[in-house]
Amino acid sequence: MNPQGSGRFAPSPTGDLHLGNLRTAILASAWARATGRRCVLRVEDLDRVRAGSTERQLEQLAQLGLHYDGEVLIQTSRHAAHLAALDTLANKGHLFECFCSRKDIREAASAPHTPPGHYPGTCIGLTEDERAQKREEFARQGRQPALRFRAPVDTWEIFDELHGNYTGPVDHVVLRRNDGAIAYNLAVVVDDAFQGVDQVTRGDDLLSQAPTQACLGSALGLPQPIYVHVPLALNEKGERLAKRDGAVTLPQLTELGVEIPQIIGAIAQSLGLGEQVGAARSLEELLDVLDYETLKRMPLEPWVFSGI
Repeated sequence: MNPQGSGRFAPSPTGDLHLGNLRTAILASAWARATGRRCVLRVEDLDRVRAGSTERQLEQLAQLGLHYDGEVLIQTSRHAAHLAALDTLANKGHLFECFCSRKDIREAASAPHTPPGHYPGTCIGLTEDERAQKREEFARQGRQPALRFRAPVDTWEIFDELHGNYTGPVDHVVLRRNDGAIAYNLAVVVDDAFQGVDQVTRGDDLLSQAPTQACLGSALGLPQPIYVHVPLALNEKGERLAKRDGAVTLPQLTELGVEIPQIIGAIAQSLGLGEQVGAARSLEELLDVLDYETLKRMPLEPWVFSGI
């Protein structure tokens, strides 16, 4: 138990939340509650934002019965803190300028020593003269280089409640894009620490990013959270559930006459944790039976959604 810590749910305001998002939101609250933590909410609006999405998502979470501790944090309000973190990393020698185009990275990343999807390290070893020349070329074109994380190690170990100790490669991720915008990997680490988040519950498609984020947090002198990477919701084709898969959002389902208890019930049954969990028809009922030992037994297979 950690009564001082927090779990969190951190959606991006790109549209209505679908059932996979809502399932993860419920699990984030359940894991926080089962381990004596608060649960906080953050809107991650650094990238694409659809007008009105934030308000609609907050309404949908409340409709489901989810409530959060403290005020909702809007990520773009934290710009000064993100810049300060960049300064800290620069002072510690953990930043380098990247002049690569996407094409450069795509072609170089085919090298056998580079983990799939990771930066191949093209600009790490540039001499000061080479960097100065590239800066001058960029300046003439009205451009600026991106800033990447100069990772101090190749791999990092994290602990995940469902996956155990997990060691993965650390990527030299972009922290400030070449348009000057702060990148997700920096903001998520800085803002989790600011909100007291020591338990990160999210989709298991992000498990491979956890070692890089934990290493980045360490470079900033921040405590490392415990992770809970939960299975995704997929459609019947085995593809990630999306709004194109028919009635999968709360507004779509309620318009068809599906009521909140049915939605809670479908999510409860998706957890495959036995009769008691599957019989839940309200959020409170579900959270009451999702204690720590029950949550630890949750299946790691994705939820294949075929309708309610």
